[in-house]
Amino acid sequence: MGNKLKAYISSLQQLLNSGEKIENAEALKNELYREIVFWQHERIVHLIVTFLFAIVTVAVLLTISFMPSIPLFLLFVMLLVLLLPYIWHYYILENGVQTLYVIYEELCRRYPQPGVPSACVPELHGVKLKDDFFKKQ
Repeated sequence: MGNKLKAYISSLQQLLNSGEKIENAEALKNELYREIVFWQHERIVHLIVTFLFAIVTVAVLLTISFMPSIPLFLLFVMLLVLLLPYIWHYYILENGVQTLYVIYEELCRRYPQPGVPSACVPELHGVKLKDDFFKKQ
């Protein structure tokens, strides 16, 4: 799932960084908006799963502190091993969706919708698209 998001962001960044005029920018904005909605849904599902895993992991840790046992310790280790990738995946989803927001706002700034005052298009003060954001992850 993270690779799909990375590839999508990469293709959008290449399109924006090329400097060429986008022929059907309104369709691209609509598609990007739909993708943002889908990724937000994916993000909330993973947040709930990650949160529940964290609660169960902490509950097992508290149980171990009151009733130490090897099976509970092994359960704690297994939950921790699962929790860390969940946290990493949620991190990728969160930052990916935030990057999609920035790309969408950049598209809205470059190709404003007719009849929408320019004051309604957010300014990206200090926010830049990072080409290498996902390369180091």
